Amino acid sequence: MSTRDAITTVLAQPGGLSTTGLQGWIQDNVVPLILLTIAVILLWLGGRGDNAGVARRSVGLIIGLVALGIAVSGNGPAIGTFLASLITG
Repeated sequence: MSTRDAITTVLAQPGGLSTTGLQGWIQDNVVPLILLTIAVILLWLGGRGDNAGVARRSVGLIIGLVALGIAVSGNGPAIGTFLASLITG
């Protein structure tokens, strides 16, 4: 079977192509790699003695991780409603 026949067979299958596999791979692999990279950078900065810089970046990292968690989980509206209820009572 040639490459062209294989591609035609894949495209002709019921369901066609989708991005669910790519989304799963990104959630399973890219996010942990980004977190690992950030952790290495923070450890490197801490080793240089830039403790104030590490503290600033850590706070930004925590805020970013919260936003990433909300985006990946799909619970944005529920979390927004909860936060609004904290303010409005």
